[in-house]
Amino acid sequence: MWPTKYALPQVLRLSGAGLEPAVPQTRESESAVEAEIARLKRQAAERAVEFVESGMVVGLGHGTTALFAIRRIGELLRKGQLRDILGVPCAIPVTAEAQRVGIPLTTLEEHPVVDLTIDGADEVTAALEAIKGGGGALLHEKIVAQASRREIIVVDDRKLTPVLGTRATVPVEVLSFGWRSQLAYLESLGARVTVRGSGDGRPFRTDEGNLVLDCQFGPIAEPTKLAAQLEARAGVVGHGMFLGLITDAIVAGAGGLRHLKRGDLRA
Repeated sequence: MWPTKYALPQVLRLSGAGLEPAVPQTRESESAVEAEIARLKRQAAERAVEFVESGMVVGLGHGTTALFAIRRIGELLRKGQLRDILGVPCAIPVTAEAQRVGIPLTTLEEHPVVDLTIDGADEVTAALEAIKGGGGALLHEKIVAQASRREIIVVDDRKLTPVLGTRATVPVEVLSFGWRSQLAYLESLGARVTVRGSGDGRPFRTDEGNLVLDCQFGPIAEPTKLAAQLEARAGVVGHGMFLGLITDAIVAGAGGLRHLKRGDLRA
């Protein structure tokens, strides 16, 4: 049963940075902002696709930015500029979109090593640490990332942050069994926890049927320590902090595109 004690206390929207209070805007200004953000996302995604080569196994991330990359790969396949690509989708909707645009699909069982994955992020630092999972596919995305030789994150510059947790909540995927004990544990670590809803009054469920607890920690001084605390807890299936997995980030902003590589010192 949906827990009324932990129901969303205000109108919230699911954004790239997690759950945020909805801010009233005029239709015209909102449309202009959305169009500019979409343009930046497309630029970043299409630059990332330039690293895809014929014959590769490519991880297909989840979210609006990754969607632009999927569509671009499909376009290049139709034009014959890419050949023999196999995609590994990170979520059920990704599978449907990849099939729609003509990308042949495979699985990690058939191809356990992925040449390159393109994905988005909710927040990313200059050290290429990220928070992901705003779309709910955090577990599958991390599995694919860990299997990848190269993980390219595509974002617009709103997602850059000096410290993880500054603007994004950390999604934590938990089993339904005992989920309240996981909520209490996360609160003991200092999080303000929200049970993610699906928009119809019921809890959101991942592709694996699990719940997502969105955790607002604020700026995280020791993300590696926090990750270890989460990973040691029975019932916690996964979390949205991607540490040591990202090799590149393509960042789009008003000044153009930037390519950050692991080891870059500033964003």
